[in-house]
Amino acid sequence: VQLQASGGGLVQDGGSLRLSCEASGSTFRRYRMAWFRQAPGNERMIVAAVSGRGTATRYSETVKGRFRISRINGQNSIYLQMNSLKPEDTAVYYCALDDRVATTNNAPATGEDEYNTWGQGTLVTVSS
Repeated sequence: VQLQASGGGLVQDGGSLRLSCEASGSTFRRYRMAWFRQAPGNERMIVAAVSGRGTATRYSETVKGRFRISRINGQNSIYLQMNSLKPEDTAVYYCALDDRVATTNNAPATGEDEYNTWGQGTLVTVSS
């Protein structure tokens, strides 16, 4: 499985962006997926995660209420709708996928080590 993330860019404080992540390859199963981000000088951190069926989500406290993760029903493609963006949201955003069959029905995972497939990252810059 390979992941392709897109949708990053430059936006003003308070603006919105939508990131997309599309999986290609052996994608007949619906895997757990997530968005992480890494700001300059910081570690990569969870932003939001979704279960394989898309029925459960989890968010970091810093984005809860502003960001929304969703997936196209039956597909391993996810979106991240980001509203009320702040300069501190500036980071490279990565999508991730857990392709282990045994976890497809598990709750969304927020640990980086739970995911074994990563996209290339897309840069989001929020200007003040």
